[in-house]
Formats: sequence, structure tokens, C-alpha cells
Amino acid sequence: MTGPRFTPLVDSLPATVPFVGPETQERRMGRAFAARLGANENVFGPSPKAIAAMAEAASDVWMYGDPETHHLRAALAAHLGVTPAHVMPGEGIDGLLGLLVRLTVGPGDAVLTSDGAYPTFNFHVAGFGGTLHKVPYRDDREDPDALIAAAKELRPKLIYFANPDNPMGTWHKAATVERMIDGVPEGSLLILDEAYVEFAPEGTAPKVDPDDPRVIRMRTFSKGFGMAGLRVGYAIGAPGVIAAFDKVRNHFGLGRIAQAGAIAALADQGWLAHVQAEVAAARDRIAEIARANQLSPLPSATNFVTIDCGRDGAFARAVLAQLVERGIFIRMPFVAPMDRCIRISSGRPEDLDRLAEVLPAALDAAAGITKS
Repeated sequence: MTGPRFTPLVDSLPATVPFVGPETQERRMGRAFAARLGANENVFGPSPKAIAAMAEAASDVWMYGDPETHHLRAALAAHLGVTPAHVMPGEGIDGLLGLLVRLTVGPGDAVLTSDGAYPTFNFHVAGFGGTLHKVPYRDDREDPDALIAAAKELRPKLIYFANPDNPMGTWHKAATVERMIDGVPEGSLLILDEAYVEFAPEGTAPKVDPDDPRVIRMRTFSKGFGMAGLRVGYAIGAPGVIAAFDKVRNHFGLGRIAQAGAIAALADQGWLAHVQAEVAAARDRIAEIARANQLSPLPSATNFVTIDCGRDGAFARAVLAQLVERGIFIRMPFVAPMDRCIRISSGRPEDLDRLAEVLPAALDAAAGITKS
């Protein structure tokens, strides 16, 4: 008896999970984390109005969600000052990235990103047989000049650039991004991942002509709006680019509860302002805890703080392991030299109290493990 006949491409790929979730780690440890500070979730939660809207929608969950996401697209368009034809909701930015790669990338096609940037994008490119090219970070930030220089040589189908950046939390001003867009070569499409833009300083989001076919922006309800478990993101782009998603997307991918919750969350900008204030205070506290332990926090335009541990990747990994052992879930960059850092999400006061309590012992234990 034979099994399924996978494609040669799929046969060549490893079975990879880009991120090991905290639930997986808890099952391995046989206990729950005391503080969940690793996945950049918004622990301050969604708008109460969004919760009420989702509860009301639950009684109608026997019906499929609107496959055209008509009301959500209209709400997003009004919020952004564009038309519904410029907006495509989807199952989180991850899902939209997968669809976009499917639309544009075939075996051997060049795709450009930064070495150490969000790895799920790379996962999609590998899955469709694209050839991934990378440029290094510069000064702990993605390097727009290097990306565009490489793009002019490679003529890639896609260029991936996150602003603000994950995993470092750094960012570029709008004018820099606007110059980058102007430099996109003919036939390439810039993916501007703005998952964290609600936490960024004024002047971070560039002014983009919504009809410009050189750029597509990705945003989410997972971060600022506190709905990571719902999986709602959206793309903003030229109508011709947006319409192409209809060729390959799961038309019933967003359920009724998700659509109702996203619409209500978007309307409650007062709650978003509350979350932004909580995140700013938490970032300040994380930075204080880091400095109290002779570590260096990087400036952040996100809902997390990346902390330079002052040594190499082996030491940072040991610090991470020791924090996990003490019940604190965190993550870290994968690629050197950024892997000298750990990354801590904004948490509630009690979460950060726990971090402050155990970090000194975790650092001492990590130093003992790696002193040779």
C-alpha cells in the first residue's frame, strides 16, 4: 500500500514549524508559564465592544461568514481613506503572505528579504520553490538601501521589508520608506509589513499612493487590536493586485465572528489609544529592568523590547533557557549578530514583576554555563 504522492518540491522540504509555541513548551515541561512574554501578543486584550460584537455574532455562527467580507472591507476602506477595491482581508498577515507568494513566485524565481527577518515569509517562499536572497541588517535595523541595491541586480518577484521590524523592534522614518518605494525596480513588488505600525512613533507610516502597483502593505488585528487568536489581517494595494487574491484565496476563510470582531475593534479607537499607553508603559518598565541588570535595551517602535545581552548568541540562548526554566516565556532573534539579544513582549505589571524577580538569577546561571 502506497501513501500520498507528494510533489518533488514538497518531498525535498523539511517538516518545519517556524515558531515553537508556548503551549508546546508547556506540554513538554508539564507546567504553565508564569508570564507569557514571547509571542508579542497584546495581553491588554481586545476592545470590550469587540468582545460584545463577537458574542452577539456567536449565535449566528451556523452561517458561513460573508465570502466577500463586504462590511469589513468597507470599514477598513473608510478608515484608510481608500476604496474597498484597495483592501483584502485574510487569515492574518501569515495567510496573506502565503497567498501573495502563491500568486507571484514559481520554482526558481528570485525573492529578496533581510537575513534574520520574519521567518514565516521565508517558509512560504520555500514552499513554492522560490530562490531566497538575503541582505544583512545594518545597525540592528533592516537596510533599505541594501535591499534596493540588491533588487536592482536580482529583479526579484518580491521584496520583503518590515517597518517596524520584528525581531529587533527598530524602525525607519516614513521618508526613508518612501525613497525605498521609489527605487523598486520594474516588475518587482515590495511587501511592506506594518504589523506593529499602531505602536510606532508619528511619522513612521509612509504616504503611499493606493494605486501604486509597486507596493503592497500588510496590517493586522493581532497586535494593536489584541485579537491574535482570531487571525484577521489585511492587505492594502492597487486594485489590480488586490483583485488577484480572489483567484487563490479561501473565500470562506474569515468566519462571522472574526469579521464582526474586527469591525467593532476598528471602530473603537479609544480602546486602541488605551492599549498604546499600556504598551508604552510596559516598554519603559522592560527597559528599566534590563538596565538594572546591566543589559542594554534597544529603542522599540513595537509592543516588545529587544535587549542586548552584551555577549554572543550562546550566552543569549542560555539566558533564554534559564528564563524559560523559571517560568518566563520569551524569544530571541535567530541570526547573528542579532542573536546576542533576547526579545521580551510588553506584559502586565505582574508579568514584569515576575521578570524582574527572576532575571538576575537567570543571568547568573547563564554566565556559569557559558563561562568557558
